[in-house]
Amino acid sequence: MTLNTDTAAAGPAAGRGYRAVFAVREFRAVFAAHVLSLQGTVVAEIALSVLVFRLTGSPLLTALTFALGFVPYALSGTLLAGIADRFPPRRVLVVCDLLCALCAAGMVLPGTPIAVLLGLRCVMAMIAPVFTGTRAASLADILPGDTFVLGRSLIRMVAQGAQIVGFGVGGFLLVVLPPRAALAITVAAFLGSALLLRLGTARRPARGGGAARSAGGTGRLVRDPRVRALLLLCWIQPFFVVFPEALAAPYTDSIGAGTPGLGLFMAAMPVGTVLGELLAGAFLPPAARARLTVPLVACSLLPYALFALRPSLPLAVAAMFTTGLTAAYTLGLDQWFVAAVPEALRGRAMTLQSAGLMTIQGLGMAVAGAAAEFVAPHVVAAGAAGAGTVCVLVVLGRVRGSAGGGGK
Repeated sequence: MTLNTDTAAAGPAAGRGYRAVFAVREFRAVFAAHVLSLQGTVVAEIALSVLVFRLTGSPLLTALTFALGFVPYALSGTLLAGIADRFPPRRVLVVCDLLCALCAAGMVLPGTPIAVLLGLRCVMAMIAPVFTGTRAASLADILPGDTFVLGRSLIRMVAQGAQIVGFGVGGFLLVVLPPRAALAITVAAFLGSALLLRLGTARRPARGGGAARSAGGTGRLVRDPRVRALLLLCWIQPFFVVFPEALAAPYTDSIGAGTPGLGLFMAAMPVGTVLGELLAGAFLPPAARARLTVPLVACSLLPYALFALRPSLPLAVAAMFTTGLTAAYTLGLDQWFVAAVPEALRGRAMTLQSAGLMTIQGLGMAVAGAAAEFVAPHVVAAGAAGAGTVCVLVVLGRVRGSAGGGGK
């Protein structure tokens, strides 16, 4: 059985916003585990990159430690997606955390070869889509109706903020600790997350049955016109939205903004994203958020048109911030997606969605960088406004015309 968007606001939690989400004990455990594992991941990225650079002096190998956090997503999200529905969700989440802790422990061991360090980082990245998809599917079991949408929103907001804090904390840790000692903190973070999930969430049976074990489960999802259209909408806007971020360094350099300007430019969109979701989730009822989904996503890339004028830093920051505010459209999109997906394939669908999102964002950054080899960065960023808006409108037409009617 899937969630019904018409009854999303039903129940005593309706109208209570984020308070209703935190009132659910299981969600508090999932939320705390998310913060721990996220901080552990960020610290691992920083500490491992420093460790690899100190051992090799190679900028290429150092960059690989970050790249390997994105590259396996497409492969893992496709081949391993069925795990999310094939086994009890709590077991999948705990095992994923324990495997990540084991990988981090292998990085801590003195004398671990560089190839093994990079291989362990790759394994952690392959685990991430399965964990993310399973957790997203579990939230629909833990949080009924509209609280599911708000719970997903909180997870995203924490991911935005915790990464910024995590990089700061990781940098501080490496001032007072050697990289391997900082990696030991990552081990503790994943073990703490596993403990919270094991003790703080209820045991539920695997939801998938035969559908989850079927090798054609992913094909069944993408053949569904409604699910396919919503997946495209989940991916197409993020593909274009990363263009200015990918070119932040050359653009801020071209306008003479310097390093402080780069920091402001990069922070503008995450701040706008958090604020937009927070305001929409706290003050708008579910029906209003659903009505705003189409107009918000349709105009989300238009602020980038300002880059055609090669704006000064304050105007560029304003454009990024405004685009971030429109990310409130994801609250309605989340509800449409979970309503469209068969419950037996929910974990697979969430895994596919998150893996595709990470992959498409990485591809978008690569395309933006390649385009900037031939034209100025501000022209590439402005191009995202035009081309991106056209593509979003085309996909919205498919969403509105697909069965289910959530986007109508």
